[in-house]
Amino acid sequence: MIAEVIVDITNSEVDKVFDYNTGNLNVLTGSRVSVPFGNRKIEGLVIALKEKSDFPEEKIKTIAEVLDDFPALTKESLNLVNYIANRYSVSKASAIRLFLPAEMRRGRVSEKQVEFVSINENISFEDVLSSISKSAKKQLSAIKALKEKGRIRATILRQEYGAGAVKALTEKNLVIIDKIRVNRLPYSEMLSERKFVTLTNTQNNAIESINSTQKRVTLLHGVTGSGKTEVYLELISQVIKMGKTAIMLVPEISLTPQMFKQLRGRFNELCAILHSGLSAGERFDEWSRLRSGEAKIAIGARSAVFAPLENLGLIIIDEEHDGSYESESSPRYSTIDIAKMRAEYNDCKLVIGSATPSIESYMKANSGEYNIAKMPERINKKPLPEIIVADMRQEIRRGNNSYFSSVMKEELENTLNAGKQAIIFLNRRGFSQQVICRECGYVAKCTTCDVSLNYHKAGDLLKCHYCGANYKMLDACPECGSSNLNLIGTGTQKIVTELKNLFPNAKIARMDNDTTQNKEGHFKILNSFANHECDILVGTQMIAKGHDFPNVVLVGILDADMSLHFSDYRSNERTYQLLTQVAGRSGRAGDKGKVVLQTYSPQNAVLRFAMNYDYDNFFDREIAIRKATHFPPFALIIRVLVESPDDAKAMDGLKQVYFALKDLKDANANEFLFFNKMKSPIKRLKNKYRYQVLMRIRPNNDKIRDKIYEIVSSFKLDNTFINVEENPSNLS
Repeated sequence: MIAEVIVDITNSEVDKVFDYNTGNLNVLTGSRVSVPFGNRKIEGLVIALKEKSDFPEEKIKTIAEVLDDFPALTKESLNLVNYIANRYSVSKASAIRLFLPAEMRRGRVSEKQVEFVSINENISFEDVLSSISKSAKKQLSAIKALKEKGRIRATILRQEYGAGAVKALTEKNLVIIDKIRVNRLPYSEMLSERKFVTLTNTQNNAIESINSTQKRVTLLHGVTGSGKTEVYLELISQVIKMGKTAIMLVPEISLTPQMFKQLRGRFNELCAILHSGLSAGERFDEWSRLRSGEAKIAIGARSAVFAPLENLGLIIIDEEHDGSYESESSPRYSTIDIAKMRAEYNDCKLVIGSATPSIESYMKANSGEYNIAKMPERINKKPLPEIIVADMRQEIRRGNNSYFSSVMKEELENTLNAGKQAIIFLNRRGFSQQVICRECGYVAKCTTCDVSLNYHKAGDLLKCHYCGANYKMLDACPECGSSNLNLIGTGTQKIVTELKNLFPNAKIARMDNDTTQNKEGHFKILNSFANHECDILVGTQMIAKGHDFPNVVLVGILDADMSLHFSDYRSNERTYQLLTQVAGRSGRAGDKGKVVLQTYSPQNAVLRFAMNYDYDNFFDREIAIRKATHFPPFALIIRVLVESPDDAKAMDGLKQVYFALKDLKDANANEFLFFNKMKSPIKRLKNKYRYQVLMRIRPNNDKIRDKIYEIVSSFKLDNTFINVEENPSNLS
């Protein structure tokens, strides 16, 4: 038998199928194998089996080893590998890596095996007891414990009764020591708690709409606090009862533990969690539980869309509007596109939910391409929080130069006096944005990125928020030697300092990328806040969505209009979504919530729509602007990004790519709405110089889109990296 193998090398020169003899090995399609390749052995994946090869028999090598007891990739996964490789013009090896825990490659992780001790079943318990001297009290106690519990972990048995006693029992063959696989369960400290909830009429109507529609995709449009999560849980429960499986995606790792806790409370061990914040062993074990069928529900961020589940009955994408569902590394896939492919393959439903749907999704729902289920009110008709606008221009005229308006201070004081909690939102971490010299105007910048450094008071450091590099805080200006350095702007650290000065008795926590570096970071902060161990939570966008804190009655939004002024066609949409989502954290239980929104542009149309929770009129205005200006969904933006550590090579690569694409544009002028080359907004990032070709083509023109990929993939330039992005979520 001949196996067709893709070797685990992403180089395009070896992006082809190699034939290998299976020999006497039990090789299945989808198996990981070790194969001889040149002068070494390398991992590969079997994508097909056939009776004979077109190559001479003497030239075909034999597979050295099958690496697992089961095929790592399913038939569906192999189909998706082909789709991703063709659609995004990447090697099959790159596509395969999406489906496997990175640590499986090169054998960097394996099953965790633990020694357990049990009584030898071939000897009667009476004979076991009679074989032990009455003076060997520890041996007798150990045997009685084993009789009671069946088996005990060897390390625990040795700790309690002594290593000598266990050794003696083993030498007498009275006990057996076996190595048994043990799963490393993430967030094992979470208690499984089932909350019995009676669904509202609105929730039941949404479920009925999803189940009864003939359309593959349903947009669940429900305001914050409307109970979308319970709808998700009920839909998952229905497919599990049918013997099928489900995938549940959330946008932020910070949301995953909370959602996982709810799923575990409902479905116990049937749930497995997949995200990059887990340890290597945990990620491998959770993937294995899903692949073996032990777990039926996968929950996680973007990468969980590749969960190795078979017989899928449902895929859910919560907060579907979030930009994190677009991959920013190769392959640059769209999670929703992959989810649609999986739903089509498994003939199952895809539910995408949001209080603030993306413009593209809402247009598809309005046009009838998607089914739409609406949940326009909060559970039990609780009112949406009142939004109070604080005009910061007037605050400055009154002599208030602090970061908090007078109404914000007053509402915070009232909240704390009432024993309630508040959330303060600022989408900027660190203590200040820039360090600037007042004498010569020097701004401290990263040595590998063309961006200014942010000052972090904790550790007295300057940090780059793009590459993560740390620098010692400056004592003097390196340009002119002046010590007259000034901190410009503000971040979450500075806000915490200011709050501590205003409310010295309040307990304040901060949640941003600096405080959530490890797997437990998110969970510990959120758990502490949920248990009212702190009064005020200050954070960036990771606190803006999905969280449900019953005691929060106030949300303060600082610099509400900051994101309006980004040079991005999505800036209005993102501002509306972010403000609505963070406002929705307030007043989710019995008490009416309030939101204080601080702005320098109180008359801005986007802010006015957000203040009134008026998504439909916001959508009508935004879709009209997009149509008039030929931006998505009325065009497809394609960015070709050229990067190199050598500026001259990056520029040369840009010229070559540009002129090749220009020939395509000139031959299809009517299909191109915009075409130009330029420096990337951040010219240097992580020590790579960056240039780009930006295009807007007419929507649904797959022929032109695929041709762009084909042209770009044809370039093999020395030390130069070229990537294609569609409707990139970040144009910087």
